[in-house]
Amino acid sequence: MRPIRLAGLAFLAAVALPLFAQAPAPQRAVATFAGGCFWCMEPPYDKLDGVLSTTSGYMGGFKRYPTYEEVSRGVTGHTEVVQVAYDPAKVSYEKLLEVFWRNIDPTVKDRQFCDSGTQYRTAIFVHTPEQRKAAEASKAALEKSKPFRDPIVTPVQDAGEFWPAEDYHQDYYQKNPVRYAYYRNGCGRDARLKQLWGEAAGGK
Repeated sequence: MRPIRLAGLAFLAAVALPLFAQAPAPQRAVATFAGGCFWCMEPPYDKLDGVLSTTSGYMGGFKRYPTYEEVSRGVTGHTEVVQVAYDPAKVSYEKLLEVFWRNIDPTVKDRQFCDSGTQYRTAIFVHTPEQRKAAEASKAALEKSKPFRDPIVTPVQDAGEFWPAEDYHQDYYQKNPVRYAYYRNGCGRDARLKQLWGEAAGGK
């Protein structure tokens, strides 16, 4: 009986190993959104199935290796962004766009909630022609269906070089939940989102 059992195990291994070997690796695409304070833009994407990672950083400026102190003074031309790595087989770019809109105030220029300056301007930074087409279609559809009267001023722009923010900014809402909640509430972000989007508003 022992040789039969060993033969059976060999057969199972021969069948199972190819199955494991054929398991597809996650696909990876990148999307970049400027929605004001990058601390507040990580949580809504981290909740999505199919999002592989979120990274706070800077885009849209002219200085190489910008620091937070420089960007926050508005002297580098950058705006705060969140870069989202995602598996397009699990979550669509259109879904990422929907989440973006519901977590910003698209009616103001060079400001988001209590933060003012070009470093807090909103933008959709597109990495491919397909992303541009989807972003512009999303914006056009929103212009027709938006629940508020003011025009949408958020632009769709080609992505530039992305500069990750300093380590202490990454996952700030997880590392410093009390300070994050104090900032977010004090800035009036959720109250304004509710005013704009109603029940469809993004959240913490």
